This record gives sequence, structure tokens and C-alpha cells, in this order.
Amino acid sequence: MATPLFVKARGGAMGLPMHIHPLIDDSATLAQLCARLSKSRFIAVDTEFMRENTFWPELCLIQIADENEAAAIDPMAPGIDMAPLLELLVSNEDVLKVFHAGGQDVEIVYNLTGTTPHPLFDTQIAAMALGQGEQVGYSNLVESWLGINLDKGARFTDWARRPLDKRQIDYAIGDVTHLAKIFPMMMAKLIKTGRGEWLEAEMEKLADPANYAADPAKAWLRVKIASRKPEVLGRLKALAAWRELEAKGKNLPRGRIMKDETLADIALHPPRAQADLAKVRGLSTSWAGNDIGGRMLSAVAAAEPMSDDEMPARDDRKPGLGREGALVADLLKLLLKIRSRESNVAPKLLARNDELDLLASGVRENLQILQGWRFEQFGRDALELVEGQLGFAVKNGKLKMTRTED
Repeated sequence: MATPLFVKARGGAMGLPMHIHPLIDDSATLAQLCARLSKSRFIAVDTEFMRENTFWPELCLIQIADENEAAAIDPMAPGIDMAPLLELLVSNEDVLKVFHAGGQDVEIVYNLTGTTPHPLFDTQIAAMALGQGEQVGYSNLVESWLGINLDKGARFTDWARRPLDKRQIDYAIGDVTHLAKIFPMMMAKLIKTGRGEWLEAEMEKLADPANYAADPAKAWLRVKIASRKPEVLGRLKALAAWRELEAKGKNLPRGRIMKDETLADIALHPPRAQADLAKVRGLSTSWAGNDIGGRMLSAVAAAEPMSDDEMPARDDRKPGLGREGALVADLLKLLLKIRSRESNVAPKLLARNDELDLLASGVRENLQILQGWRFEQFGRDALELVEGQLGFAVKNGKLKMTRTED
């Protein structure tokens, strides 16, 4: 197997002072910075954005750093050309892009370019492999690795308001200067423990552009509804797609168009006429006569029952375990806790609960826990437990696994 780029990116000029640039708000300075950073082994990246009142997140600031220099870039500056930075993020395969809990940052880049930063490394996922919990926050990460308590005073600032003051800029740049110091330390420990290659597939999943495409045809999957009737799910699909397009067109949050609960209620109990919308809980009476109410009702009228191919499988994620199967699943979860504690790896990285339920119900195909490093670290024991080759025992007051033949 080829050495992952994020493994090659370890090391660096630790201990040398980092140059912090003033806020970059012109194209020439940004292009010069990106030219230098394009020769780095890795860059730490973070963004500040606002999305409370919009469908699309409004990018307000981008912070970037390597081991030698760091800067905040103002994408809202008049006339600034962001192309060199976006090209560095999505086209330069020689530079590793390091984020912390970077899903929303990656989404913003995807919205701007149609693709994602690559190659990519997320320190929150890496922390799971190092036993730091399943969703360690950035401030906790910095405290545990650098012994620094962050000032959170500017965390909830209005990043869209200009001018930004020094405290805001210093706070924002700190997110990447600390990350640029932590990443080589994390990589050294991952390599020492032999866990660096575990994360390659996880990072590729995070960088998959399919995760960030807001496909209206799949918007219904985010809405909970207490029905499996094809005609109800067909209306839900049509309504969710309609809402997605309305929200995009108006650049408003989905919930500002219609809340999920109202969407599901209309799918379950479709109104016969537009005038009936005045009686729907969660809608204003104006929907009974306005254009948006008419468009929504047209979407309902055009809906067709969901096809058999698209119907969610009844046993896809919540298999019918029965009483005995549920007990087996509980034993697997206990085994997961034991193996997680022994290996000092976050349980969520080793296995998901839905996969444990599937294994307990008899499924053996297409389970991540039965593939690759997860099989070596946990899946083999899980399979042997289900098949009666492993059992639990208490030795010297501690819960341990024992082979049944012993």
C-alpha cells in the first residue's frame, strides 16, 4: 500500500516562530501567499461563516497556515480574487489540507467550486483513533495537546460585519496556528501506534463530494415520518424536493419555508384544496391564497407513489432482532466497550451500533466491522462472539473475554 500523503506530511520546523500576516483583503497579496503555501507539505484551514438566515452559508473569513506563516483572508473584500486559494484547496494534490471537525468548512468549499479539498485530514477523526473521545471539541484538543486555554469570547461574533477588529482576527487566526502545531504531533503518535493507515478511508469519506451535493430528490431522507405507505412517502419526496428548490431560490433556511413537522403532516394528510392550507398547523393563513401555497399544492398533486426500488428497506438499519437477537446485540456493545478501552480507541470509530444490530441479526455482507483494520481490531472477536466461540468471564475482578473451548 502506498504511504498516505498525510503520513508523509508529518514533521516540520517545530519551535520556529510563525509569521502572522495582517488581514489579507487584496488579490495580489493573496496570490503571493498561495504561491508560497503551494510548496508546503500541509496547510491548516478554517472558516468563519454565517448561515442562520440563509440556505447557503455566507463565507465571511478563511484562515490558513502552514508551519511558517498564517493569515486570515477576507472573501468579502471588494474585488478580491479568491481563485488562487480555491485552486490550492481543491486542485493541489501535493498539499494536505488539515481541518478540525471540517464538515461545514468542506461544504463551503464545495459550494464555491463544485468539488472538495483533497487530500484531506480531520483532527477530530484522528483524535478518535487516539482515544480522545468521539467528538472532541477544538478547545479541548488545543488544551490537551498544547496546554493552552482558548479565549472563547469572539466565538459567537457577527463575522459578516465590517470592519473586523483585532480581537476577532486574532481569535480566528489562532484556530489554524494551533492546528498547524498539533497536526505533526498527532501524526507522530498515530505512526508510533500504527494507526495512521486506519484513517485513510475515513478521510476519503469526508472528502467525497457526494456528501455535500444538496440533491432535491434525496431531501426527503432527512425528514422523519411515521409511515411506510408508498403514497405517503411519494408525497413526502415531492414536498421535500419542492421545499429544497424554494429554499435555494430564495436563499432561506429550509425551516423558514416549512418546518419538517409540517412537511410530514401534509404528506400524511394532504389538503384537498388550497383554501384548506389555512387550517394546517405551522402555516400562516396567507398560504390559502398566495403563490407559494399554490406551488406547494401543485407539488402534492403531481406526487406519485414511491417505487418499490426507492422504498426504504424495512431491515436496512433497524433489523427485527427479536428478544434473543437484542440480547446478542447488547453483548456486542459490551464487547465494543471492552475492546475500545483496551485499545484506547473511541468506540464510534471501531463500530456503529446499527452495524452491531445487523451482525446480531445474521447479516454478514457489506459490514465495515468485518473488513480491513476494523476486522482485526474488533470484527473478528465480534463475529466469534456471535457464533459462540467467545464468551465473557470475570478474572481478578475484571471483565475479560475467554474462548468457549477453554
